[in-house]
Amino acid sequence: MNLRRFDTLFVRLFLLMWLSLAVSHLVAFLTVTHSEFAMPPGFIGGPGPAIGAGPAPHWPAIPSLPPGNPLTVGQPAAGQLPALPAHALWLDYGLRFLVIGLGALLGAYWLSAPMRRLAAAADTLAEGLHPHRPPPVLDENAGTREVRRTARVFNHMASRLQAQFDARGLQMAALSHDLRTPLTRLRLRLDAMPAPMVQSAVGDIQEMNSMIEGALAVLREQQEGGDARVIDLTALMQSVTDDMAEQHLPVTMQDAPPVRVRVHPAALRRIVDNLVSNALRYGVCAHLSVSLHGQQVHMVVDDDGPGIAPEHMDKAFQPWVRLSPTHARAGHGLGLALARELAQRDGGDIVLSNRQQGGLRAELVLPRV
Repeated sequence: MNLRRFDTLFVRLFLLMWLSLAVSHLVAFLTVTHSEFAMPPGFIGGPGPAIGAGPAPHWPAIPSLPPGNPLTVGQPAAGQLPALPAHALWLDYGLRFLVIGLGALLGAYWLSAPMRRLAAAADTLAEGLHPHRPPPVLDENAGTREVRRTARVFNHMASRLQAQFDARGLQMAALSHDLRTPLTRLRLRLDAMPAPMVQSAVGDIQEMNSMIEGALAVLREQQEGGDARVIDLTALMQSVTDDMAEQHLPVTMQDAPPVRVRVHPAALRRIVDNLVSNALRYGVCAHLSVSLHGQQVHMVVDDDGPGIAPEHMDKAFQPWVRLSPTHARAGHGLGLALARELAQRDGGDIVLSNRQQGGLRAELVLPRV
């Protein structure tokens, strides 16, 4: 006979309540009735003569409640047990209260242990899945029937999420790798095109190659399981600015001292590239700056574009949503969604706001080292 099926939350709570009540009665009875100052006249062993001519009345071995009312203590009626003094009654009820409260405290800690384990596992899962780190697993054989079922559901969910995460990474890697072949063929065919068209086409191919390299670098960083490293954010921003300047793009950067953050370098480079590219695409020019705010680092990318309507600000981070579909290079609405996801994996976030003087401000917020 499998007794584990009777191990439910109801059974544990019932036994806990019964045990607390029994222990509270025992502690209060032994403490109060065996104290000399609590013995009323007429009680066996108590001070003073017995009440009446007959034998002194006896209490039950462990009464459910002590005789008497702590609020109105008076003489007992005929045939009733003698009441305890007020201070003894208050001591009795106080001990019961403390014992039951201690039982409730220990019981709450005992019964909530599976919830704490589930919360810890969910928090680990929320930090992000990793190819070289298995998802958290809960013990499916420990706890009550409800806890065991919850553990099985959580483990199944975690394994499904891990499989979907691995499949998504593989698909992105395969797509990025396969795009190299047609791009190479296009580059070879450019020799037969007029010079002005060749220059424009080469620029587009270089941009596509850069995006592919960035995507593969991020995927390689995730697959290799490398930990976040401390890097100089100011130096990375300057590198992006210099690369854009070599392409004669209007990107400037405000002078700033070295600022260190703990991130995945390839992911951070992709975030900065995306924010700067968006500023150039929709706002003509981009101006970069970095500042410290307490324990946070704010990297700011300002542009001179039209900005975003406040009611559409949240939609900018939704995948497959394009706020300017008529723009010649509006894209597919994935850039900001991916950038924010990468930022959140390193404990940061991206915040958008409209500038008072016009244009959009994109802020990358990261923890300070």
